[in-house]
Amino acid sequence: MFDKIEIFSKRYDELNKRLYDPSVAGDADRFNEAMKEIKSIEPIVLKYREYKSVKQTIADSLEILSAESDPELRELAQLELDEAKSSVTGIEDELKLLLLPKDPNDSKNVIMEIRGGTGGEESSLFAGDLFRMYSMYADRHGFKLELVSANETGLGGYKEVSFMVIGEGAFSKLKYESGTHRVQRVPETESSGRVHTSAVTVAVLPEAEDVDIEINPKDLQIDTFRSSGAGGQHINKTSSAIRITHLPTGMVVECQDERSQFKNKDKAMKVLKSRLLKIEQDKQNAEISENRKSQVGSGDRSEKIRTYNFPQSRVTDHRIGLTLYKLDDILNGNIDEIIDALIAHDRAEKLKESMDKH
Repeated sequence: MFDKIEIFSKRYDELNKRLYDPSVAGDADRFNEAMKEIKSIEPIVLKYREYKSVKQTIADSLEILSAESDPELRELAQLELDEAKSSVTGIEDELKLLLLPKDPNDSKNVIMEIRGGTGGEESSLFAGDLFRMYSMYADRHGFKLELVSANETGLGGYKEVSFMVIGEGAFSKLKYESGTHRVQRVPETESSGRVHTSAVTVAVLPEAEDVDIEINPKDLQIDTFRSSGAGGQHINKTSSAIRITHLPTGMVVECQDERSQFKNKDKAMKVLKSRLLKIEQDKQNAEISENRKSQVGSGDRSEKIRTYNFPQSRVTDHRIGLTLYKLDDILNGNIDEIIDALIAHDRAEKLKESMDKH
């Protein structure tokens, strides 16, 4: 493990020196490339240097204890030794986590699709609640949210809504949201006051880059239509909305958020590429390992991942058995506690898998 980190450490120093080379500093592409690599290995290198410093403290303290007779100096050395020994194991564990293979999609933007499932109008209303929750979460983290398309209902819910979350690391946080979200509450449309259970599906796709997937233009059928809101009211009188059909798969993507036909086509193509990339990645993952099914973040929309119980103000994530009694807070976008717990669980599973292999 440490041989590998030494290579990272040398590379880190070499890259930092390179930033002062005029030929690199004056070339935006080369400079940004070096900065990107520095950023990717810096956490490992800094944690490794912290580890070496602690190990050195242990060695120095042992040397003082073996050679020194002064009681005060020995007491100080013993305190430093105890403190260093208690922290070294934790630092080793952190290094092991940092060395785990990273998801290549983690730094990407996200395309999210929320669809009302079982429960009719109540399901559509909850789809709207989740859209609001993710909008507020994105805002808290400095991510930009862009609507792609929305099929609204008369009561203010969504049969389906698609949107992009743009920002460094958006996918690394939101990828765990894929799956079926279940809601238990008395619907606004219910007069008898009985608690109903409804479900909404959420899909989370990393934004595909041009290098990730190629689409033959001959495989596309592109239609234009007029944007419309709830109840079929026309938002504008020009045919700026775009519908793209991928003929080989029959996949259809619509975008009607922008007034510009070009912008709508660009967004729709991003969604289409991301969906097709997800299909390819799912195939690869199925071939590579069955173990992934036991880990969070599998992205299977049929999996019931979370229940939002309104009468008890309870939110339960079924994958890790986490229950929180702060439903209002969570629906206002404060989902960090859930996401952090899912990340920790996923890392622990991967670390265990890595240790089992060795």
